Amino acid sequence: MRQLLIALDQLANCCVYAHGEGFGMADETLSARCWRLRDHTPRWRRARRVIDALFWWEPDHCRIAHESERLRRHLPPGYSS
Repeated sequence: MRQLLIALDQLANCCVYAHGEGFGMADETLSARCWRLRDHTPRWRRARRVIDALFWWEPDHCRIAHESERLRRHLPPGYSS
């Protein structure tokens, strides 16, 4: 179920257009993108705050999601290095 939720999150990210960047990358979650772009525009800052509030049980959700993307923690066994 966790992998399905990650896939849906990545799909949502691909559907969101950002001026100057285009549509999201296929292997990045919307949460991670919000953290990565948090200093680019007020819209991304607000989106990060909203997502972090939705995941209230996980403090700094977007930052953690971004770190997980960079460390490739979401990959299945056998794909991570």
